Amino acid sequence: MTTVDINQISLQPATPQPLLSISEGAVNRLLKMMQEKELEGYALRVFVAGGGCSGLQYGMTFDDEVREGDNEFYAGNLRVLVDPISAQYLYGASIDFVDTLMGGGFKIDNPNAVSSCGCGHSFRARDTDYSEEDDDAPVGGCSACGY
Repeated sequence: MTTVDINQISLQPATPQPLLSISEGAVNRLLKMMQEKELEGYALRVFVAGGGCSGLQYGMTFDDEVREGDNEFYAGNLRVLVDPISAQYLYGASIDFVDTLMGGGFKIDNPNAVSSCGCGHSFRARDTDYSEEDDDAPVGGCSACGY
């Protein structure tokens, strides 16, 4: 029988989870859009901004500038940028492209959202609780889905 000293065993670090995942269909659609617009050297910037009927809204744009603190990674052949503030709201999220009879669009599934607008364009995160008296609380409806 062989005994092994516990100090001789090296543990492999866990594979880090990507900041967010982008489906192959979404990557292909985004690369096609970039090619059509002749945006060579650009990246997809995914961000979260204030607004929308739920308090925060998702945004995506093509950007050719890496800013200080940006998280930069690849999803397939697509270079992706996420600023550090948005990263805290997007960690673990996934982006997909869905094509339905009503048209196609990008869908974001975000485990950090405690509630979302009916169309999925805006959301409320765990740390954005509003009281009825809060002047910063979102008002109005979503122009995209009518809620």
